[in-house]
Amino acid sequence: MDPEPGTDPEAGTDARQTRRRVAPARRIVRVWRHPRLRWARRIALGVVILLVVPVLGAGVALRVNYAGDPGGGTQSRDRDALWLGHAWIDGRKTGADVTALARRLGGTGIRDLYVHAGPLEHDGSLPVSAYPRAEWLIRAVHRELPGVRVQAWLGDVLAGEGPEGLRLEREETRAAVVGSTEQVLGAGFEGVHFDLEPLHSDDQDYLSLLDALHTVTRDRGVALSVAAHQIDPFPAANSVRGALTGHPKWWTQEYFGQVARRVDQIALMSYDTALPLESLYGGYVAQQTSLALEVTPESTDLLMGLPFFHDDDMSHHEDAETAGAAVRGARLGLSRTDRDRERFGVALYIDFAAEESDWAAYREGWVS
Repeated sequence: MDPEPGTDPEAGTDARQTRRRVAPARRIVRVWRHPRLRWARRIALGVVILLVVPVLGAGVALRVNYAGDPGGGTQSRDRDALWLGHAWIDGRKTGADVTALARRLGGTGIRDLYVHAGPLEHDGSLPVSAYPRAEWLIRAVHRELPGVRVQAWLGDVLAGEGPEGLRLEREETRAAVVGSTEQVLGAGFEGVHFDLEPLHSDDQDYLSLLDALHTVTRDRGVALSVAAHQIDPFPAANSVRGALTGHPKWWTQEYFGQVARRVDQIALMSYDTALPLESLYGGYVAQQTSLALEVTPESTDLLMGLPFFHDDDMSHHEDAETAGAAVRGARLGLSRTDRDRERFGVALYIDFAAEESDWAAYREGWVS
């Protein structure tokens, strides 16, 4: 018969040590079963469930949203755009670069170039020295790319989350922005494209600025375009994020529509989502496309932004946020929501960071 555990002389020491090691663990278990700690455990579990379950549910919904095939005819309407860096108007680019750009864009649907001509000063003004070769570029583009418009891309950091920046609540600042717009249009630009960040949802001062800007651009017969934040992907998401981080990310769908009704073009910046998988990102773009289509009037061009850059950080994972996934997501959203809409396109961000794979994804997925 085998000896009882702990009685074997050779095993006795180990058994005693084992009992000594187990004893504290038993005391911990008894403490953990204390009524107060049981309630703490239940509360902690409830918090985990509240946080994890919605995230998992959202992930499943996005993955499902990426399933299926885009409908026929959901391809380029010849209303696409490309963001261009400041090098095009500060003297670094030459005629040979414009010729190369024309070859790159030949046969695509790109009809607008947003050329970085800022940034604005914090008071809304714009020094003429910011765009010294604007007239040269506009003439060169008209020669090499007839039918393509050159818009001045203006922007600045808003002071909503920090002490420094543009303050739209000041009437004199908004008036200065309108003056800067008249200034760049006088230099020959065929429209103005604004990207002001971070712009919180329901900012009424921004709507007032757009009303004033549209009066100017409409009188001149040129385009008013804006880069827009993403739309709240599910109820209260923006409120929760704002409360936790102090940095609201999304606009409400209603506010997106209010902005879209005041402009000629609205380009939704559908990147920097922090999503880790290509399928989730593509499903997210499909969702954003549908949400935007539902509130953008037929008279406004809706453009979905494609990531033509390859940063890899907390907000943008280059293996997930691919141009190919964005194109497919935009087509899926278009298929499901407003397949026959004509005033729809994609906007490519940005020329100097783009790789051949990005251009191939755009041509094969959207232009073909």
